Amino acid sequence: MENILNEIVEEVLAKVKKEAFIEVEASGRHVHLSRGDMEALFGSNYELTKSKDLSQPGQYACKERVTITGPKGSIKNVIVLGPCRSNTQVEVSLTDLASLGLKAPVKQSGDLEGSPGLKISAGDNEISIDRGLIVAKRHIHITPEDATKFGVHDNEVVNIKVFGDRPLIFEDVVVRVNANYRTYMHIDYDEANACGFKKCTVAKIVK
Repeated sequence: MENILNEIVEEVLAKVKKEAFIEVEASGRHVHLSRGDMEALFGSNYELTKSKDLSQPGQYACKERVTITGPKGSIKNVIVLGPCRSNTQVEVSLTDLASLGLKAPVKQSGDLEGSPGLKISAGDNEISIDRGLIVAKRHIHITPEDATKFGVHDNEVVNIKVFGDRPLIFEDVVVRVNANYRTYMHIDYDEANACGFKKCTVAKIVK
């Protein structure tokens, strides 16, 4: 009987959590490659090797790794995410920028205007991109149904309280609504460390 009651309580708590909060994911440094750049690094007609699916439908982590290099230093073993995109994009944290010796803007994914370039290598192959390095603006991927539930709209900028081990409120969080999304908030590792992030950390929109 006690086990049944515990299961019911856990089910109710999970439902309340889903209705009231948004799950948070921490995103480490990674690279999105155009097909041309991917083939220049790994070979003609090469296909990326899927390692695991990510939370957003159609997006996946690959087994391939690259090294990114700036004027001050390099960062090795940077994961490649698939599928290929129209433009190569490198997403890092502000701490990573200090290691590379570069400055880059805080931007939404895909907005590469005014971003610097850097070198990307895999084994003996190396390319240089003239733009594409950004620090990803913290954001929420959200379904239209959840956007209605939480009272937000596409490209709205909101404040979010993250309930980590060191709870804090993140300002300037952009909402991105799309029927193909699954609802998650994304922060980088600098931000994750600041709020004491761990798996299953949740957040709430502060109106």
